[in-house]
Amino acid sequence: LIIRKNIDLKNLISFNNVSFSYDKKNFIFENINFRIKKGSRIGIIGTTGEGKSTFLDLLMGLLKPKNGSIFIDDVELSQETTGSWQSKISHVPQKIFLSNTTFLENIAFGVDFDKIDKDRVELVSKKSQIHEFIIKLENGYLQGVGERGIRLSGGQIQRIGLARALYKNTEVIIFDEATNSLDNDTERLIMKELYSLDKDLTIIMVAHRLNTLKDCDVIFKIKDKKIQQIKIN
Repeated sequence: LIIRKNIDLKNLISFNNVSFSYDKKNFIFENINFRIKKGSRIGIIGTTGEGKSTFLDLLMGLLKPKNGSIFIDDVELSQETTGSWQSKISHVPQKIFLSNTTFLENIAFGVDFDKIDKDRVELVSKKSQIHEFIIKLENGYLQGVGERGIRLSGGQIQRIGLARALYKNTEVIIFDEATNSLDNDTERLIMKELYSLDKDLTIIMVAHRLNTLKDCDVIFKIKDKKIQQIKIN
């Protein structure tokens, strides 16, 4: 029997001597130590195959370190605390799953239709630069997105994913190369909105382009099984 324990981020996420390997031979990370302060805007870059997705999976408790520990303040991520921690995180992956329902339901994903806060859906859609597109549709927010968003561009799907993450109202938002399919102007507008969000919200952004992350408080680079801090504002 696993007793679930609540976890709350008050000050710091810490990786303490964390090592990870999928096969016990080839390590993706070796003895990484670093801290993320609550409310900071963190950028993470690294070339393909260096371990960006593995790092995020460790952070979200989807993978367990082979050695070392991950702490949320003074509470270790473990079987008892992972469920609570994951409920505090919104994750915007590279590929957004859309259900064959309305824009409203896809943004308030997983919420019963009669419990959806429509004002909040509009607010987060404006922040994600998708509101203007939706209100021009024949049925607005009640328009269907089509199967897997067939009628939408990659950038529009990505913006729905951003709106969905903001709607969840969590303590941490993780963007996994979530602006890749956006044009430069839209990306700039969204980044401006993200940086202006609640100062208690911790935002972690993974990107290929350093330019995307230029306004982050701290930027880390994943290279040679380590995480190096390369910039601090």
